[in-house]
Amino acid sequence: MAEGDGVANQGIRVRLGGTATERDIGALRKWLEREQPLDERVRAGELRMYERPGTDGTGAPMGVGMDILLVVTGAGAAVFFEELLGQVKRAVSAWLANRGAVETGDPPAAEVEPVNVDDR
Repeated sequence: MAEGDGVANQGIRVRLGGTATERDIGALRKWLEREQPLDERVRAGELRMYERPGTDGTGAPMGVGMDILLVVTGAGAAVFFEELLGQVKRAVSAWLANRGAVETGDPPAAEVEPVNVDDR
């Protein structure tokens, strides 16, 4: 496989669970969009962010109803994918800490994992 083959299908799924609300999904997406390393990759055309219906392993809708999906694009994407995954995990952790400091109640559980974006 040549470098970059299959990269168009790589993505990172961010899923909130537990006490998560639709408002949390929107707030987290805005937070991710403002994170400098992620914003730079979006502006360079290397990354796109989407919300998509959340599903379980069988494709059935679940939970809050939306995942945030970051899709890796561009020829050199395979080179920075692991770095990007770490950046997203740190950004989600920072958002959770911030949410816990400014809002009452328990912050939602968060899951950040690499995915093949064709698997729905």
